[in-house]
Amino acid sequence: MKVTLYTKEGCGLCAQAEEILRRARKLVRFETELIYIEDDPALFSRYQDRIPVIEVGGEEVASAPVEEARLLAVLSSYA
Repeated sequence: MKVTLYTKEGCGLCAQAEEILRRARKLVRFETELIYIEDDPALFSRYQDRIPVIEVGGEEVASAPVEEARLLAVLSSYA
């Protein structure tokens, strides 16, 4: 399973989401891809006010603020 985290440098909520994903990987097997929205004007326009945004298999499952228990439940349902 592939989990994508849309993020940007200096984003505290993004750092928290990344840490939540690290903890979740101990319980659910998945690959994490970090995409920095500042590298792509279209992504920046789409996500600038909503990051962090987490997608699983192309489906958005969480955005700021990321709730750990809810995200873990969602990831478990995909596993």
